[in-house]
Amino acid sequence: MDVLIVGAGIIGCAVGCELARRGARVRIFDSRSVGAGATQASAGVLAPYIEAHERGPFFDLTIRSLNLYDDWIEQIRADSGVAIEYRRCGTLEVALDDAAADRMQRYASGDEPIAWLDGEAARAIEPALPESTRGALAVKIHGYVAAPSLTEALAWASLRHGAEIETHRRIARIDADRAQLRVTAEDGSTWSATTVVVAAGSWSGGLHQGSKAVEGVHPIRGQLLRLRWSQDPLTHILWGPDCYVVPWTDGTVLVGATAEDVGFDERTTAAGVRDLLDAACELLPGAWGATFLEARAGLRPATADGLPIIGRFPSVPGIVYATGHYRNGILLAPLTAALVADCVFGDGSDPALKLLTPARVE
Repeated sequence: MDVLIVGAGIIGCAVGCELARRGARVRIFDSRSVGAGATQASAGVLAPYIEAHERGPFFDLTIRSLNLYDDWIEQIRADSGVAIEYRRCGTLEVALDDAAADRMQRYASGDEPIAWLDGEAARAIEPALPESTRGALAVKIHGYVAAPSLTEALAWASLRHGAEIETHRRIARIDADRAQLRVTAEDGSTWSATTVVVAAGSWSGGLHQGSKAVEGVHPIRGQLLRLRWSQDPLTHILWGPDCYVVPWTDGTVLVGATAEDVGFDERTTAAGVRDLLDAACELLPGAWGATFLEARAGLRPATADGLPIIGRFPSVPGIVYATGHYRNGILLAPLTAALVADCVFGDGSDPALKLLTPARVE
């Protein structure tokens, strides 16, 4: 079975690795290098209980994907030989005023891995928090993964399973040609396959006309900072009212992220850097003494209903979409790869595919 994948970010590489591992002949295309789009501006946070405070279908998807992560990372490390920084260090969602504390306490219940800590207890485990801390929600099962190394490892694992990767090759369109699909690059080069997976993030909508759901995928710019932390190491991912902070083992921290509806503008901006620095210093006063290292920006693919688009395009079943993950592409990558594999090799009966189908707004 021949499968062409458009997009070599975290989703495209995860799907390519899974399909190649199962025996498909896979070729992955990207207009840039591997992981150079939204993926490189991701902090890799794995935090379902923060991303979906209100329980529902999206929360169920994120929990299901998080539960795949330990085995998935182990498999990728073994297949690629690439080291991946991956830690389940837990999160603290910090309340800096009484209103936030009252709201967060409602999320804590005895039957879930969430604990409410008062301000004194929160500062006891993270002394860098400000004295104004009213409390925090602690979730031990949360963590993070280094998105760049994970994507690199997925690319190497794909290659070792026989896939091919063509970078700096922009795909212009996908056409249906009888029983085959034809993919055409900007330079006129073409390839044919029985299945094409569209994992082009914010650029997914322009490749094939006809799907209202996919045509509605739009970019939201997220800016991210990297700082060198100069005080005692942080031990948790910290989530404040206007930013989150992810501590890496090399002594740096990632501070994210803005959410800006600015079209396809991928610039880092003075306003974005200022807002994130202000938010970080409110959450961690010691951030005033951190060393500024870099700022990054990526365009996150958002959908109208907040759910990703995964599954076969009804009128052209050979096209499989895997896009619209917004800021949860890293978290949902293992589940997305499994769902796409179910479309390609199985019968597409996974219940999640009915929820995420491109046909849901047709």
